[in-house]
Amino acid sequence: MAKKEIITEKSLDFLTKYLNNTSPTGFEAEGQKLWLNYVKPYIDEYFTDNYGTVVGVINPEAKYKVVIEAHADEISWFVHYITKEGFIYLRRNGGSDHMIAPSKRVNIHTDKGIVKAVFGWPAIHTRHEKEETPSMKNITLDCGCESAEEVEALGVHVGCVVTFDDEFTILNEKKFVGRALDNRIGGFMIAEVARLLKEENHQLDFGLYIVNAVQEEVGLRGAQMIAQKIKPDVAIVTDVCHDTQTPMIDKKVHGDQAGGKGPVLTYGPAVQNNLLKHIISAANDNKIPFQRAAASRATGTDTDAFAYSNEGVPSSLISLPLRYMHTTVEMCHKDDVENTIRLILEAVKTLQNGQDFRYIK
Repeated sequence: MAKKEIITEKSLDFLTKYLNNTSPTGFEAEGQKLWLNYVKPYIDEYFTDNYGTVVGVINPEAKYKVVIEAHADEISWFVHYITKEGFIYLRRNGGSDHMIAPSKRVNIHTDKGIVKAVFGWPAIHTRHEKEETPSMKNITLDCGCESAEEVEALGVHVGCVVTFDDEFTILNEKKFVGRALDNRIGGFMIAEVARLLKEENHQLDFGLYIVNAVQEEVGLRGAQMIAQKIKPDVAIVTDVCHDTQTPMIDKKVHGDQAGGKGPVLTYGPAVQNNLLKHIISAANDNKIPFQRAAASRATGTDTDAFAYSNEGVPSSLISLPLRYMHTTVEMCHKDDVENTIRLILEAVKTLQNGQDFRYIK
């Protein structure tokens, strides 16, 4: 019997609004408000911290605490230097890609509102003798001004954050494409888990903390802070990994993961093996396809922050294969999104109150 689709018209409408909204690292508040408003009907209470992480809680009185987590922030830029001619040099806010910048449209976020600008680049006719590649030393913004004073009159100053001007689309009815799937698609997926638990009227006998953390892109900072506040017993983190089927990616270096073949489960020191086995059992029992990946020293995701907090928290990572990471056309497969939601949901539903994941007892 075919499984029903997880993503409803209402949830897709939320995903579209959530992805089209900007949520730069350190400036996530507006996106967090959107997320919280969507998840509120499915939780018992919520709380936030000083830097903007939002946590929805089911069964807040329970002693045993299980976290499902994603990060809310996206890469962006900071205005760094305005030349006397009105051109703007930038600094990265997270892992922003200088190679894709030329000819992109951007939004400069100011106290006066959005200021439109473009990453200019010399015309092909002028580059015959010197074909430079884009770098942080030569990419600049042009907002149509002719002096630093004119730029500043628009409300632009050093420290203003800059995001690409791109919107969510769906290709071929099955590929989600957007500027910030990394990792607001994760925030969407954990919100859908909360929705499904509510709609199924599934009663958990432990506390479930649905965590949408800030500042992952600059070093897992939001997760570090909120892990100390929650002090969870278990953490299941979702993020993105590389779909390595596109040209120019070496599978010997980056592994063999493919969009459409299911979520990716990571092996590595930060991943607690008994929790990982629990998730694999949930996948097998529910016929949810999944793939495997190996991390070296660290996963590079909020998994690491939770795992090494509070004297050690059993943590695991469920990743969504993503093409073109840290570009404006990040792409994932709708089937993978739905199967990741299913896997987190089933892994949570089959957890036991007080479950002990220690290797040696």
